[in-house]
Parts: sequence; structure tokens; C-alpha cells
Amino acid sequence: MAKFSKGDHVSWNSEAGRVSGKIIKVHEQDFDYKGHKRRASKDDPQYEIESDKTDHIAAHKEDALTKLD
Repeated sequence: MAKFSKGDHVSWNSEAGRVSGKIIKVHEQDFDYKGHKRRASKDDPQYEIESDKTDHIAAHKEDALTKLD
């Protein structure tokens, strides 16, 4: 079961430091992301997040994300 929902504001660590953004999609099945197969399930979902500062879209597992108020 997904811990986060579409629209949640979250943060994560990147090469450039801490980044924040809004979840735009929750994946509970395997999916293609930038030409790579990403594994996801109901028990281990992945999230697509749009950065607050750029138009970059990132995909992360639950344990990489922290919910913001």
C-alpha cells in the first residue's frame, strides 16, 4: 500500500543536495522510465515527482522520500 499520494509534497537527496517536489504519479506496477524498466508493486511502489525549482521529473522508491508539510 502506497505511503504517499499524488499531490503530496516530498523531498529527497540528489547529487545537487536536498530537492523537493510534488508527486505527480504513483506506480504500483513495473514501468518504463527514461528508457529503463523500473520495478514497482503495491507493496513496493515508486513515485514520479516534479521538482519545485525545475521541470525535472524524478522517480524514487518510498524509502528515499520524506513528506513535507
